[in-house]
Amino acid sequence: MTAPAPYAQLTPDLVLDAVAACGLWPDGRLLALNSYENRVWQAGIEDAAPVIAKFYRPGRWSDAAIAEEHAFAREVAEAELPVVPPLAFAGRTLLHHEGFRYALSPRHGGRAPELESDEQLQWLGRLIARMHLIGARAPFVHRGSINRDSLLRQPAQAVLASTLLPAHLHDAYQAATNRLDAAIEQREQAVGPVRQLRLHGDCHPGNVLWTDAGPHFVDFDDARSGPAVQDLWMLATHDRAMDALLDGYRQFRDFDDGELALVPVLRAMRQVHHAGWIATRWHDPAFPAAFPFAAEPRWWEQHIDDLHELADALE
Repeated sequence: MTAPAPYAQLTPDLVLDAVAACGLWPDGRLLALNSYENRVWQAGIEDAAPVIAKFYRPGRWSDAAIAEEHAFAREVAEAELPVVPPLAFAGRTLLHHEGFRYALSPRHGGRAPELESDEQLQWLGRLIARMHLIGARAPFVHRGSINRDSLLRQPAQAVLASTLLPAHLHDAYQAATNRLDAAIEQREQAVGPVRQLRLHGDCHPGNVLWTDAGPHFVDFDDARSGPAVQDLWMLATHDRAMDALLDGYRQFRDFDDGELALVPVLRAMRQVHHAGWIATRWHDPAFPAAFPFAAEPRWWEQHIDDLHELADALE
């Protein structure tokens, strides 16, 4: 039996009603923003700036986990760091309307950072270090951590259970992910214990917006516990970039250079997780439209080859 589309009932009228339920006055203007995991809209407000309405994917996070995301973002904002926390209404940031959970936040525009610029990379490094000083104060309880089980084994099982993976590639995919799992375990053992802290978790260039005043971070939806390098490696898009990020980072917080050996691990797990994410979400109509290549056997053949290359590099 096909799973129902999770957002089938999320109509523009429902979005406007949810915004109005917070005591705001929508002016009827709605702009759907690019988001696959959740649904995000910009809603115009009478005689005020627009707000961003984020509707959480049903079943992904518990209410307690979303509350931790909001609390961390607000804690960072209260330390005068440039992030966009959710707005509170009657003391609540996690809101409910017609069976959907959602949050509203101010609209903050911006452009992509210039990741070829050492100056901008050092600036980002300083801000991430300050965020990590806050993240190290206390652990997450409900949001989980970056590990092989959640980012490799569970996504791999989702792919194996999916009809997207061609039957003739089932054994090859399982062998590739098992080999990669073993290679990652070996690398993690070689690195040894690494300090865990609360992270942004998905600090890629699309979640950093730049204005004339500098950068600000958005979308804490993937906040988890993990090593500090998780919030750095996706911004290191060229050979010098990590050095520049760390030059800024070390102005505010020490960094364990041993964590750099985890970058290939984090990159490999992200690739497996991405494939598992697509497989898990395939019943959502947005996914076949956005990722049509995942229905082609040749994409899975290339993905399996990529996993072996990642294992080669780790071994």
